[in-house]
Amino acid sequence: MRRDVFQAVADPTRRAIIGLIALQAMTPNAIAEHFQTSRQAVSKHIKVLTECDLLTQEQSGREIYYHFNPQKLKDIADFVEPFRKMWEERFGQLDQLLNTLK
Repeated sequence: MRRDVFQAVADPTRRAIIGLIALQAMTPNAIAEHFQTSRQAVSKHIKVLTECDLLTQEQSGREIYYHFNPQKLKDIADFVEPFRKMWEERFGQLDQLLNTLK
């Protein structure tokens, strides 16, 4: 089952996992060391991130390393872009208004 990238980043633990793996590839045990939850709970989060292709896995000997796939965040960036532009325009208008009131 493929999951939606928005569903994956909705959870703060999954966002934290992305933040960790964005810096370097990590094994599930190395990831789990950063959280106060069980290894099984972290594995479930990793599964969701893998199902939506935010993480890819690479076998190296007996270890599995997870890598971050930043291309999948493009879906989010594309969705957010029109809103970012709208708010930049509104803040620009507010700046102009405040400058004229001075």
